Amino acid sequence: MSNIFNKMIGRTRYVVFRLFLHLGGGEVAPILGVLNSAGRDAIDADGDLEVLGEGLVEISQTLLQYDEYWLSAANEGDVFWNEGEAGDYVNELFTDSAERYLSEPDYASNSGLNEPLSIPVTRNVIVMITVAYEGEVPDLETDLSNVQALKEGLKALINLHYKHRLKAIQVHFSPAQLGDELTSDQLLQYYPELIPL
Repeated sequence: MSNIFNKMIGRTRYVVFRLFLHLGGGEVAPILGVLNSAGRDAIDADGDLEVLGEGLVEISQTLLQYDEYWLSAANEGDVFWNEGEAGDYVNELFTDSAERYLSEPDYASNSGLNEPLSIPVTRNVIVMITVAYEGEVPDLETDLSNVQALKEGLKALINLHYKHRLKAIQVHFSPAQLGDELTSDQLLQYYPELIPL
């Protein structure tokens, strides 16, 4: 009822949404290149929402191309009628995602440049996408723990960018650094919300 009332008086509806997607297998390592590239572009752009949105589109399209490697997923979010409250929740999710195991990249470090190249193959990748947007998007405001719903959700993220309805975009991933490995036990410990697809 309050939803209808808020619409009648012209209040803006804000949604804060977070998606977890776990990809597994010997062929998932190239995804880390796309994620790192988008991360560097985001830092260089100093938070420019247009650049962040282009990165989100590229990441979403890459994830759609790698759908045969999707193993588990989860999503969460909330609706706000106050932009400040929505911003606080974005910050809360950002902090939670950044504190997850192996999710902090080190773009400034030159460590390992003179070491021989012997890196374990990444078999597990977790992607955490957090966005805030205006309006309603039924394809995101539902349970995305099945493959078809997840595909529609990723397409909806792409459309939000092109419709200029995104207010905040954050992407975290684990492992965030080349050579780090995320084991099955670490997945269970640090990402307990994941639901098998």
